[in-house]
Formats: sequence, C-alpha cells, structure tokens
Amino acid sequence: MLSYVWPMALIVISNTLYQICAKSQPEGLSPFASLAVTYGVSALVSLAIYFVQNPHGSLVQELSGLNWAPSVFGIVLVGLEAGWLYAYRAGWPVSTATVVQSAFLAVVLMFVGWLLYKEALTWNKLVGVAVCLVGLAFINLK
Repeated sequence: MLSYVWPMALIVISNTLYQICAKSQPEGLSPFASLAVTYGVSALVSLAIYFVQNPHGSLVQELSGLNWAPSVFGIVLVGLEAGWLYAYRAGWPVSTATVVQSAFLAVVLMFVGWLLYKEALTWNKLVGVAVCLVGLAFINLK
C-alpha cells in the first residue's frame, strides 16, 4: 500500500511547493534566467540522488540506454515551467490556476490515453468531463 501511496504524496507536496515557488519569482527576473538556475540545481540534485542510489553504477552506461523521451521531456518542462511563470505574472490566482489547468489536462489526457494507449473511453469518463467543464465555468465566474 505504501508503495502505491507515497509517490502521490510526493507529487502533491512537491506540486504545492512548486506553485509557491512559481508564484514567488521576482517580477523583474527573466523567467528563463530563473529556469536556468532551477534546472542547474535540478541537475545537481538528480546526479547526487543517482549516485546515492547507485553507488557502484555507471552513469555513462545508464545514459547509453536513452531514447528520445528524456530530451523532449526537457524541452517540454521548459514550456511547462515558463507557462506557469507567465500565468502568474498575468495575474492568475494560485487558488484557481491549478484547478483550471488540471481539469483541462485531465480532459486532454483522457483522449491521449484513448488514442495512444488504447485506454477505455467510457460514458462515465465523458460525463466526468462535462462535470469538470461545468465546474470550470463556476470557478471562473466573476
């Protein structure tokens, strides 16, 4: 059970701190200067954790098994991070921005799962999408 729950707890805790950090960026700082520091720190932490978990491992051997996904992931992460920094600068409140993106993301990923991974697209899921969209309308009413 713990092996099932702890990753979600890590995601929730990390995402909470992520949103606080994204919302707290200095206004005059270029988002891409901030991201350069962010990814430099991320690279160092990732390397340190790799070597702690694999004290006798070979990083070169690990890297020889890469495919396209980690490189594209890096590009996508820059877009994701920059999007959040610009969203907060545009005035999105932290209390609703994540709800809006999560609802839209859930809808998009439901169809991605159906198209790319042959996951079931059921009436329950489609009704859930409709409920999410109605919820978004209520959340964004002024």
